[in-house]
Amino acid sequence: MSKTIMITGASSGIGEACAWRFASEGFRMILTGRRKNRLEKLKTALNEKYSVEVLSLSFDVSNRQQTEQAISKLPEEWRRIDVLVNNAGLALGLSGIEEGNIEDWEKMIDTNLKGLLYASRAVIPGMTERKNGHIINIGSIAGKETYPKGNVYCATKKAVDALSLGMRMDLVQYGIRVSNVSPGATETEFSEVRFHGDIQKAKKVYEGYRPLNGDDVARAVVFVATLPEHVNVNDMLIMPTAQASATVFNKCGE
Repeated sequence: MSKTIMITGASSGIGEACAWRFASEGFRMILTGRRKNRLEKLKTALNEKYSVEVLSLSFDVSNRQQTEQAISKLPEEWRRIDVLVNNAGLALGLSGIEEGNIEDWEKMIDTNLKGLLYASRAVIPGMTERKNGHIINIGSIAGKETYPKGNVYCATKKAVDALSLGMRMDLVQYGIRVSNVSPGATETEFSEVRFHGDIQKAKKVYEGYRPLNGDDVARAVVFVATLPEHVNVNDMLIMPTAQASATVFNKCGE
């Protein structure tokens, strides 16, 4: 039987791109997200193009009860999750700490940090029982470098960075691999969400240079997931060629 990949936040962006890449390699997948219609549409498209098995689950990873129930009630044939891609996450707002929106802070903490923990805690027992599995956490350059007005978002991604290391230490005794894949500037819905739907402001983030796209990151994730089982990529930082750090870009007008 093909390995089963579970991807959180699969209805758009990096998560959706990962689904397409894993499908092209013949993997069966559990796709999760809040937007049921998008998940169903993606499931149909993947089936039509690659004839792969796909199960879609609509729930919010930031809701502990929903997450636990969705994973605990998986059909028997889907209970073995070989690779968990913790992709669900978001940035909300870009402002100084003194004027930050507390609701935005709570949403980022609940999704980027708690959501990752809830999904992981629900999946890990099966991996420890089998003494096999792989957890791939999608981090960010924001987890490596704090940038102005990124305060809480950067803090959540630094927590993902730390959790990846802590998970690896705790789970190495079970033969479980843990990887952290951290993208730099990636043009998806990320900035549109950050600026609460302001498309013009979101577009400006990517002007003057060629950013990564979701498929660029998905290629890296699939590479990490398909290495021999005795090999683990602990930490990968992937950036556009035009980006040297969180704040240094070569914006030459492309």
